[in-house]
Amino acid sequence: MSLPDERLTLLGQDAGDLPALSALLQDATVRVPDVGFDRRSRRLAIILNRYRWEAGGGSRVRAALRLETVTAVHRQHWPATTDAVLDLLALTQDGDFLVLTFAGGAALRARVEVVEVVLEDIDAPWATTRRPQHAP
Repeated sequence: MSLPDERLTLLGQDAGDLPALSALLQDATVRVPDVGFDRRSRRLAIILNRYRWEAGGGSRVRAALRLETVTAVHRQHWPATTDAVLDLLALTQDGDFLVLTFAGGAALRARVEVVEVVLEDIDAPWATTRRPQHAP
């Protein structure tokens, strides 16, 4: 089955852009080794497998999420194992922090000077029969 190769590239530059980006990121899976903070470049970069809700579901795509102007990153309830896979629930703003909240209580808090978020699909989508389920 061939899927349309409609790749997203989005830039968020203020708090009003975050809800749309968060909706596109909901249920993305992230491997712990695919999270990196480059202090010199002031960039938090994450490679993830994004569930394509906007395409009606049923597919995922490899994507890159970049948070720019990052001065510090704090991890909360971060997994001790390097092979852990996290399920991304939301991207929100809390004061000077952009917060990535994951299922199970893990979170990344990135202190930013200004909101500058880039979400970019980096590969062709693939079909999946696993639809994310949410507990009530």
